[in-house]
Amino acid sequence: MSPDVDLTVLKPGRHALRDRFLSLDARLFEFAAEQHWPYAERILPRLSRSANHGLLWFATGAVIAAARTPRARRAAVRGLASLSVASLTINTVGKRSVRRPRPTLDPVPLVRQLKRQPITTSFPSGHAASAAAFATGVAMESPAWGLVVAPIAWSVALSRVYTGVHFPSDVLAGAALGAGAAFAVRGMVPTRARQTPPARPRTDVPALTEGDGLIVVANKAAATSDRVHALLDLLPRAELVECEPADVGAELSKAAARARVLGVCGGDGTVNAAAEVALRHGLPLAVLPGGTLNHFAVDLGVEGERDLGRAVQRGEAVRVDVGRFRSGAQQGLFLNTCSLGVYPELVRERDRFSPRIGPWPAGVVAALRVLRRNRHPLQAEVAGRSHPLWLLFAGNGTYHRLGLAPARRLNLADGVLDVRVVHGGRRPALRLLAAAVAGPLTRSPAHAAVQVGRLRLTGVTPGALLAYDGEVTEVGGEVTLEKLPEALTVYRPLISS
Repeated sequence: MSPDVDLTVLKPGRHALRDRFLSLDARLFEFAAEQHWPYAERILPRLSRSANHGLLWFATGAVIAAARTPRARRAAVRGLASLSVASLTINTVGKRSVRRPRPTLDPVPLVRQLKRQPITTSFPSGHAASAAAFATGVAMESPAWGLVVAPIAWSVALSRVYTGVHFPSDVLAGAALGAGAAFAVRGMVPTRARQTPPARPRTDVPALTEGDGLIVVANKAAATSDRVHALLDLLPRAELVECEPADVGAELSKAAARARVLGVCGGDGTVNAAAEVALRHGLPLAVLPGGTLNHFAVDLGVEGERDLGRAVQRGEAVRVDVGRFRSGAQQGLFLNTCSLGVYPELVRERDRFSPRIGPWPAGVVAALRVLRRNRHPLQAEVAGRSHPLWLLFAGNGTYHRLGLAPARRLNLADGVLDVRVVHGGRRPALRLLAAAVAGPLTRSPAHAAVQVGRLRLTGVTPGALLAYDGEVTEVGGEVTLEKLPEALTVYRPLISS
């Protein structure tokens, strides 16, 4: 925190209501100074110092994120983002708007006083603002973690009065501003609870109270064995089959031959393979997210083993659309997206480097290599004329942007393909980046969007790459994309409309 400016400004003239308020505030401060709570003289000053510069909250955020659940990670990120907004507001506007001197330390016992007294103005309390912002932000994403953090945040705010560095009204104003910052962040990036749509269309499925009849095939490469075993704790009679990536397809087929419900744990590619087997055998699918992004599970509303376990025990499920592509004798399904052009090339390049340097660095390297080529990776025939295309994206359902949040789907059974095209032309890489920055709903010369139930492309360059749910294959000639409306039954906890 940077030092404030001149604290020697003249006091304002008398005002009866304000003077009463300040007098009450001073009496409350003196009352707090007279209290001697057990252990408080040891704990609260140390806790107050630990919150300097937000260090306590950064450490707490790291602990929450270490829980390795999507909700916990989101809660940590939202808490820290709210803290950052609150701190910026307090230090740029709040402290400089009301230049209130700090309380005199005479009533405060020496053992409580901080070794280094703050030199900024008193109103409002930055520590209280940061504490309230972090706790409120965490609670918005995870009420359970919010209950854990709330007593710590309350203690930090209380410590500022107990150690004599703030009046009670400073702390109350800071806490209100901190909570407001958390709500402002939610306005820009909605919480998952606000984004998850009501579950529909509902359908009847077996309610497996202890998991009897559920067989879960888990991809060992997903490295989520703890999550799978946590699901088995909830459903002790379910069966688990763990296998290597190359064996996933065969194990899914074996499991489907004797299961009432087919379960799967892995990334989007593994879930895609399970959906194809479930459709072929007419089985409901239980998806436990186990990959890096888990687009389908996230859009479905299944966060982890508790969500899935509750849905299986209660027999709660919905029907969702499935996308299908065909090119000659080749065909496949997609639950999330299907794309041609630059993105499949990026996926293939990423997969080349990922085993050596990891998935995220490999993605950066792949993007740089693909964009440097600066060529049109796809030719397609439209209305009898051949057109160069940089990217063709088809989503299984409509993708939306909510605030500044990434695009996602709010309806998995809307019956449409969300088709986005980035046309070729001069400097295609620059055009692609411009379209990406402008957002998925942009209407620029380089970008076009349409929603259809079926799309037919002819004249596609032989050997063109097509990516579907993270997998890549080669197509050419005629490519058809279509919807299979409400074809797949999937377990998910139901949320009333």
